[in-house]
Amino acid sequence: MNRNNLIKSVAFVALSAICANDAVAQQNFTHEKIVSVQRGEQAPSANPGQRNFGGMLPRPNRNNGQAMPRPAMRPPMQRPVQQVRVQKLTELSMSDPFIYPDPETKTYWLTSTGGALYKSKNLQDWEGPYNVIDLSGTWMQGNFVAAAEIHKFNGKYYYAGTWNNHNVCIEQVPRRYNVPLNQTQLLVSDKVDGPYVPLVRDSTFCLGPTDWDIIDGTLYEENDTVYMVFVHEWTQLIDGTMDYMPLTKDLKYRTANPTTMFRASEAPWSKEMNSIGEATFGMKMPGWVTDGPEMFRTQTGVLGMLWSSWGENRYAQGIAYSTTGSIKGPWIQEEKAFKGDNSGHGMLFRTFEGKLLYIVHHAEGDNGARKPQIWTVDDSGDRLILGSRLY
Repeated sequence: MNRNNLIKSVAFVALSAICANDAVAQQNFTHEKIVSVQRGEQAPSANPGQRNFGGMLPRPNRNNGQAMPRPAMRPPMQRPVQQVRVQKLTELSMSDPFIYPDPETKTYWLTSTGGALYKSKNLQDWEGPYNVIDLSGTWMQGNFVAAAEIHKFNGKYYYAGTWNNHNVCIEQVPRRYNVPLNQTQLLVSDKVDGPYVPLVRDSTFCLGPTDWDIIDGTLYEENDTVYMVFVHEWTQLIDGTMDYMPLTKDLKYRTANPTTMFRASEAPWSKEMNSIGEATFGMKMPGWVTDGPEMFRTQTGVLGMLWSSWGENRYAQGIAYSTTGSIKGPWIQEEKAFKGDNSGHGMLFRTFEGKLLYIVHHAEGDNGARKPQIWTVDDSGDRLILGSRLY
């Protein structure tokens, strides 16, 4: 065999191996059945007037004054359709804001929980909301999206969002929680402003294990592999985890089951929910929360992760760092929260002038609306340093 034929043969074998690996991934991870189990007794009800995140507090029983629990399994609320208009950033209310700067049009695109899309040229004036999602024919159709993000790989735009089906209970944790189906899924578009359609057109498809409560997935690339980094919910585990799973080259399927990176309780600033008097979905559920991962590297090459939990002042943003510079860790937690004033689920982005900024949602008091804020940050060293509020 001559040298050229040998090179072609080696290349063919290598390509066949890649295709075979993707085929194995599809075979192993595309046809998991979604199984709904019987619901059972949940955690004790919150006290009337107690601080509470998500859902409504228990209503008092008129007969004996005791609290009556509201069901945690509930249909998602749909937001009313809004007219497209220009608003200041300070006028917007949203959770989990995410900005994608599009270098081709010099336009900033803002999305968040709820799935609406806004655009801006100056980060202060935002035109929207635009509806850019088409979920026709999937189990997600008509359901609420949380923690939406936009990423670009190989000339296509990917919309990562978390959808749920509260009619499906994937696990009943006794005297704790009826765990609903939650999955972070990927949509795709040829344009940054959509429309975005499911990457896998299968009405029952889930990217992650169907018996895991998965939320807040983000995409991260390392050594030519794209990973989804996501939250395995504390409501199912008690001590929430951050996990990753590698994806096929076309991002359609995972090629391995998830690997745990760390648990919420490993961070000194993350507080157990009952210890800080925080109810969830109207129930007293003990545990530690993981939320909203976003991967970044400092200018010195240190790999870090922004993530959120609950702390001394309610919601909080923290940071973990990889000691090896790899997603595989080990991961160490910062001693104190990065921003611990009822703020969290933030992310980093660069302006078209090259300035690194940080967008995060913040709420005033126990019942204040979640509002996006933009801050300056310094990543010139081995650690991210919060600067001053810009907008």
